[in-house]
Amino acid sequence: MKAVQYRTVGASPEVVRIPVPTAGPGQVLLRMTAAGVCHSDIAVMSLPVQQLGFPLPLTLGHEGVGTVAAVGDGVVGIEVGDAVAVYGPWGCGTCAKCAEGKENYCLRAKELGIYPPGLGAPGAMAEYMVVDSPRHLVPLGGLDPVQAVPLTDAGLTPYHAIKRSLPKLVPGSTAVVIGTGGLGHVAIQLLRALSPAWVIALDVNEEKLALAREVGAHEAILSDAESVAVVRELTGGKGAEAVFDFVGAAPTVATAGGCVAVEGDVTIVGLGGGSLAVGFGTTPYEASVTAPYWGSRSELMEVLDLARAGVISVHVERYGIDAAPTAYQRLHDGTVRGRAVILPQE
Repeated sequence: MKAVQYRTVGASPEVVRIPVPTAGPGQVLLRMTAAGVCHSDIAVMSLPVQQLGFPLPLTLGHEGVGTVAAVGDGVVGIEVGDAVAVYGPWGCGTCAKCAEGKENYCLRAKELGIYPPGLGAPGAMAEYMVVDSPRHLVPLGGLDPVQAVPLTDAGLTPYHAIKRSLPKLVPGSTAVVIGTGGLGHVAIQLLRALSPAWVIALDVNEEKLALAREVGAHEAILSDAESVAVVRELTGGKGAEAVFDFVGAAPTVATAGGCVAVEGDVTIVGLGGGSLAVGFGTTPYEASVTAPYWGSRSELMEVLDLARAGVISVHVERYGIDAAPTAYQRLHDGTVRGRAVILPQE
């Protein structure tokens, strides 16, 4: 079968042929319909060998949708032909966090060497993929697989981040979204659907700001040295009750800290390596700063329910599997509009 693999540290991903895997006891084999391309992949492919943590080659793709092709011994509750989405942050399944469905915060994953697909374990960017347990599969429920596949990360991650701040996003409040690409343009839709907050979008790219307006941002402004002052002016000087940074680089994190209001939330989602100092007189009184990771299994179900209700949708660019390296290059160059999706069967 064809697969998109990261094979050599520092090199670009390659399309290769590898054997079709088989489902062992308790596992599920999927025939992949769609796989998402994500900045997290680029972050992994940018790591030096001493920080990689797992062997190469690695089949990429931590956003996956497919149909059940076979089930291993002991698997119940799922049938061949079922259309499913893959829940990506795999955990041990037995620790306190996993018992809550929060496998994204599994307490034993590192100890046991458990990795998400495409981020250590063989991923979704192939014609077939083995999923370690049926609990990591969620029924698509009639959703278009190409539109749905980014929701497993680009939908789930901002949903998890925003959900925590919803009590602060009351009428008259403001939410700022920094970075309006793959995750950010979904975050804007979620904020509009789930809260009455005034939504201000920031980006350095005019095309992405146009997308932000298209999906519902009340204001879309260039992210530059003046953006903090603009946000303060738009909010009457008080700042935003919630700021979501989907870039996470040093300049955007500084902007996030400059925009947040007293008792507000700064949520750093992006992997840009920035950090925000917290302390008395450094941040506004009782402002909180968090860096969440992905989301829970139940939250993925909620995200798919929102999509079925027509509340959120993802702007996608489609690529056949042979064009996957091109998709990664476009993502690296910042020219993807929304989310790139690979079609492994094409």
